Amino acid sequence: MKTLFYGLTAMCLGWAAAAAEAPAVFVHPGLLHTRADLARMQQQLAQQAEPWKSGFEQLQKHPDSQASWRLRGPFAVVTRDPRGSTRLAEFDQDSNAAYQNALMWCLTGNEAHARKAVEILNTWSATLTEINGKDKILGASLGGFKYVNAAELLRHTYRGWAPAEVARCEQLFQRVIRPVIADCAPFANGNWDTGCLKTLFAIAVFCNDRALWQRAMDYYLGGAGNGRLTHYIINPAGQCQESGRDQTHAQLGLAHLAEACEIAWNQGLDLYGAADNRLLSGFEYTAQYNLGREVPFVAATDTTGKYKAKKISDDHRGELRPVFEMVWNHYEKRQKLPAPFTKQAAAKIRPEGAAAGADHPGFGTLLFSR
Repeated sequence: MKTLFYGLTAMCLGWAAAAAEAPAVFVHPGLLHTRADLARMQQQLAQQAEPWKSGFEQLQKHPDSQASWRLRGPFAVVTRDPRGSTRLAEFDQDSNAAYQNALMWCLTGNEAHARKAVEILNTWSATLTEINGKDKILGASLGGFKYVNAAELLRHTYRGWAPAEVARCEQLFQRVIRPVIADCAPFANGNWDTGCLKTLFAIAVFCNDRALWQRAMDYYLGGAGNGRLTHYIINPAGQCQESGRDQTHAQLGLAHLAEACEIAWNQGLDLYGAADNRLLSGFEYTAQYNLGREVPFVAATDTTGKYKAKKISDDHRGELRPVFEMVWNHYEKRQKLPAPFTKQAAAKIRPEGAAAGADHPGFGTLLFSR
């Protein structure tokens, strides 16, 4: 049974939510995919069952999933900056290839995919020393999340990755990526914070770092920035901090929160249920609006005071990101809670394919159907 520990931190910060303690021992692999998850997918694919078969076809045919992938990097410095990014596209492309090849290895047993993912991780961990630029937090958190997920899968399923190489990868995550995102981004729109949070959770598990886990948990439940759960989904109706900005960013922030919740769930903690299933409210609200229905909206100012929204934005309305399968399957299949609009959004774009860039995992029909 999942456990949510109630603590003083969140209460003192003004809401009666749960502050969860770090697991005594981390589960491995235990980020977005556990051994049981991999076994479920393998079994369904062996039976050519739908929707897993169609979902796998999306992953298998994607260019970044090929064992013949030609590395775009590595480079010592990656810059993400609105005035001009350098080597960011290569960093993100290789992160996708590492993660998707790791998945292909786990699902097919074709060692060529494992070797390719290891090659990507080894070359970047031996070379990358800095992520910089005005938007460096986004650069480190988004691609970084894919690298950590790839490393977690390989470390616990593939014997061909040498311990010294694994240790060097730990150093990449702790010394290069973590410092950029450690304090999250309380000065920015919430998707910056939420991107940091999911990657901090991931690094904490991969590196067995209980202190880092607690730091991320405290921010998720009681942080000052827009990415805190109840600051991003600002009310029980499900309105999001970025609902008045545009619909692609609103979906992105929700997706990051969901990925953090999935990691926590796989470590025995139910963040999905925090604040009376606030995450579900956010997904239902956003799915409903992007399916063409109207939703309530209250004028709101974010935690920084910079972003003021008087009405919900129709910018990119109806452009559904591949982020709905995981959340629908959690609430309706695991928890037996209705999520009708999230279900409709998932069905509309099924089978889910790749995400834009390295923004989030994608391929949810394969990865999270139950």
